Amino acid sequence: MSETSLDRETVEEYARWFRALADPTRIRIMRFLGGRADPVPVGEIVAHLRLNQSTVSHHLKILHTARFLTRRRSGASIRYAVDPRCVTEFPSAADLLLGAPIRSLREPGAG
Repeated sequence: MSETSLDRETVEEYARWFRALADPTRIRIMRFLGGRADPVPVGEIVAHLRLNQSTVSHHLKILHTARFLTRRRSGASIRYAVDPRCVTEFPSAADLLLGAPIRSLREPGAG
């Protein structure tokens, strides 16, 4: 697939996704939340990472803006979870950029 086959909007979105993951703390957050079945309060993420809340909140905002995370208010706290769409869309974007054939999630061995 040639570079010109991607429209400008798609290229810009992919760039936002990769920039959002271009930080070790954000990768740690994604790894932590990726293993959780339920949305996690910010305080639990802060405790796990052993960083101050303002630092964690900054990184959560970036990941949420890039659509890697969902957030919802629960009482006085905000809970974050991995956006299920990124689980399917991001690997396809990486495959597309690297020239790998894009597999359907229904294909054996996919996902």
